[in-house]
Amino acid sequence: MTRKEPDEFFELTQRDAHPNWRWAKHILTLVFFAAVAALLFMLVDNLHWQEVKHALRAYQHETLALGLVVALISYIAFSGYDLLGRAYTRHHLPVRQILPVAFVCYAFNLNLSSWIGGVAMRYRLYSRLGLRISTITRVLSFSVFTNSLGYIIVAGFIFTAGWVKLPASWGVSTAALHLIGALMLILAASYLLLCQFSTRRSWHWSSHEIHLPGFKLALAQAGLSTLNWLLMAWLIFLLLPDAVSYSAVLGILLISGIAGMIAQIPAGLGVLEAVFIGILQHQLPTASIVAALIAYRVIYFLLPLMAACVVYVILEGKVWHWQRRARNNTVLNEVPGVIVVRSEAGEALHAAVDKR
Repeated sequence: MTRKEPDEFFELTQRDAHPNWRWAKHILTLVFFAAVAALLFMLVDNLHWQEVKHALRAYQHETLALGLVVALISYIAFSGYDLLGRAYTRHHLPVRQILPVAFVCYAFNLNLSSWIGGVAMRYRLYSRLGLRISTITRVLSFSVFTNSLGYIIVAGFIFTAGWVKLPASWGVSTAALHLIGALMLILAASYLLLCQFSTRRSWHWSSHEIHLPGFKLALAQAGLSTLNWLLMAWLIFLLLPDAVSYSAVLGILLISGIAGMIAQIPAGLGVLEAVFIGILQHQLPTASIVAALIAYRVIYFLLPLMAACVVYVILEGKVWHWQRRARNNTVLNEVPGVIVVRSEAGEALHAAVDKR
């Protein structure tokens, strides 16, 4: 019988699994879908659709079209994190499977919290595509660190340069921001230097082993994640009046990111608006800020989430088809005297009877 690698072929263990485990998986799946449905309902229910309508009508079609392009490029950049994760873990899922999974996870992550999109959705889809749990964990960790690396680099430059001015009532001085920014840049530079010059490539922590990526892969991490944060800020900059500089918008977005992580509110509802209004209220009318952020949420959050729901349903159907095809191939493998010739992608190209 041909040996099947979990990261190259589907783990077809359901027929041998304990009945209690199969029931547990069905129950967990139902709980997962119920949680997603509840969060989607809460998100839609909290939206003020008349405000959304009025905010979008205030913009020219060219501005909204450019915003959609910027959002699309940003999502492609973020989906690229999982492609870097493939290079890091050396699993063999094709790009055509990785990119839609990463897109769905990012959209759900932004709107419904990291536990739903970043964690639960990734484990469900990647495990159904045949990746081991340990491989999925490494891909997830690598993606999270890649996004954090971009944040550290961009925030380091912005804070060190003093391009964002916080209200005095916040109790954070400009000197403190300079120091935080410098520490961030040192941290990012240390990681890149470690990837280039360290002779030790792995460390053990508890029951986990941490592998240091190569320098080129680390540079790709830094470049892709930096691009993603710059694009997110550019989208908000396009939607705000011209009185605010791009560097100021970028700095405020980074600060709101910290506030959002502390608050742990799905989609950061209210947090982003509070930070932008608190810093820009003396430069712009509050109505202009709110309108821009509503348009930003529609373009960068709501529309991608709607597309992600459709892609997710398609993915579930395709995964079922791929699993059924792999199960049929496995039946051939287990027939005595049958030789299965496979392509590099693991597909059965030809089955012949060995007459020896």
